[in-house]
Amino acid sequence: MRIYDVVMTHELDADDFFIHRVQQHCAERGLNFFLIEPLWAEAFFENLSRGKVGARVLINMHSEHHQPEDLYHRLVNLAFERKIQVIDPPDVARAAFDKARLHPRLVAAGFDLPFTLIVPGRPVDGFDVAETGMAKLGNPFVIKPGMGYGKRGVILNATSLQDLARSQRDWPDAHFLLQERIVPRTLEGRPAYFRIFYVFGSLWFAWWDCFTDRYSTLTAQEMEDFGLQPLREIVTRLADLTQMSFFSTEIALADEARFVLIDYVNDQCHMLAQSANPAIGVPNDIVAGIARRLVEGAQQLIRQAD
Repeated sequence: MRIYDVVMTHELDADDFFIHRVQQHCAERGLNFFLIEPLWAEAFFENLSRGKVGARVLINMHSEHHQPEDLYHRLVNLAFERKIQVIDPPDVARAAFDKARLHPRLVAAGFDLPFTLIVPGRPVDGFDVAETGMAKLGNPFVIKPGMGYGKRGVILNATSLQDLARSQRDWPDAHFLLQERIVPRTLEGRPAYFRIFYVFGSLWFAWWDCFTDRYSTLTAQEMEDFGLQPLREIVTRLADLTQMSFFSTEIALADEARFVLIDYVNDQCHMLAQSANPAIGVPNDIVAGIARRLVEGAQQLIRQAD
């Protein structure tokens, strides 16, 4: 039986910078590594199911939580059943990834969220939303699939429930979130909208322009100058609540100094580097730091299991 120290599911060639950094840090720590890319995914699944291959840690960078028949979804579940330590465990990741399931827990924990109505994913004429609820949403409002990602099914300028049909066509789901549209403040010409990455207790902060998708690193000096220290506390609380080891989240600074949690937990973060795509890529220093911390975290898990 061939046992790897670290394996990683991945399907995006565009993330080569991240993949190479993970490989590099594994090699530096004497950890053998295998990339479960599409070419090898079926073979790895079959060999894992037959007990011919195994791993100590699996870093999950690709599996479709909403598609039980997806090969990577089945592979990650099988790995977890075989006692491989998965970053993050399937039950933990799915509970955090599903916005409709997580939203009530965030409300109970006191996070500042957009006003939200959660509606079932069935035809629009199959349910009613009270006029008072629609009034609180404002106009326009936002529609999100509960288990969506990559902006598919997201409607940022919805004006009526008829827009929900568009979202349902783009991304069929069990639940949808209708949310108040939060407009971030402007800080020195930039929207005060931030993506924060959490990896085993370490945090990386980035400006993320919600209108253009462009990233830039948020510096410690900018954190101090603009009074953005609450970002750290919010993300740490979110990690404690969800028990996720690796995720990103989006927070907007709105009027009245409100730090509003917008996109709760992004599992399997897209690690496209800025050097590969300056328009939408994550700054290289952040990608490199995350790769290093992931491997450190994997090594910690291996040592704890020994």
